[in-house]
Amino acid sequence: SAVRQLDWGPKILGFEEQGSWAHGTIIKPQSGSSFDADLLVLVEPVPDWTPRDYVNKLATELNLMPAYKDKVRRFSHCATIEYAGERKIDIAPCLVDRQYPGTHEVCNRGSDEFERSEPLAYTDWVTGQNGIAGSNDLKKATRLLKYMRDIKGNFTCPSFLLTTLLGYRVHETDRNSAQFADLPTTLKTLVDRLDDWLQARPDRPEVMNPVFYGDDQAVEWEQAKYVNFRDKVNLYRSWIDDAFDEVDKEESIGKWR
Repeated sequence: SAVRQLDWGPKILGFEEQGSWAHGTIIKPQSGSSFDADLLVLVEPVPDWTPRDYVNKLATELNLMPAYKDKVRRFSHCATIEYAGERKIDIAPCLVDRQYPGTHEVCNRGSDEFERSEPLAYTDWVTGQNGIAGSNDLKKATRLLKYMRDIKGNFTCPSFLLTTLLGYRVHETDRNSAQFADLPTTLKTLVDRLDDWLQARPDRPEVMNPVFYGDDQAVEWEQAKYVNFRDKVNLYRSWIDDAFDEVDKEESIGKWR
C-alpha cells in the first residue's frame, strides 16, 4: 500500500513474494539476526531510467514517508525497510517486458546494470518439487537443514543454493514413493542423495538454475567452503542414517537430538 502511494515514477503491475518467504522455507533467525522478507515490485520500464534510478528513487520516496523516515537503507538490488526488533523487508524493483515480452529483470544498483531473473518461475519450480515429495516435507526438510546450518554455524551455503541442491534431489518418479513417506524418511532420502552427488564431485560443481539456462547459482561458492559443506553433509548423513535405523524408540530420539 505504501509503495502504491509513492510519487515514484514507474507504473506498478503488481507485487510478488520472493526468496524463502515465497518458498515456504523461512526460519526463525538466530538471536541478534532478523527475518528478511523479500518483496518484488513488478513495474513497467521508464524511458531513459538506468537500473540505479529504480532503486535510488524508490528508497528516496519511501524515506519521505513519516512511517519510514530514517528506517530505509539502500542495497545492491533493493530498498530495505528496517523495523524495530527482528524484522526487515527488502523491496526490489523488477522490470517486466523491457527486453521482450515475458522477461523479468532486477536492477543492480552497484554496477548500474539490468540482470535477467526468473524469480516467479523459480518459486513455481520449488512448489512443484515440494508437491512431488508430498506433505510439504521438502520444504520442512529444507527448513531443518537451514536451522542446522545456522545453529551450528560450521558450514556455509546460501539459502537459495541449498534450496536448489535439495530440490534437484527430488525426481518425477518419486511421486507416492516410500522414500518420501514422512518427514524423517524424506530428510534421510534427501541427505543421502545429496551426499552421493557431492562425494562424486571433489571440486565445486556447477549448480544450474532450474528455470534460467546458463545461470550457475554456485558461481560465487568458494572451493574451500564447498569442500567443508561436502564434508559436513557426509558427516550428517552418517548421523541421520544411524538415528533413522535405530530400532529402540528412545535411543532413536536421543540420536536425532
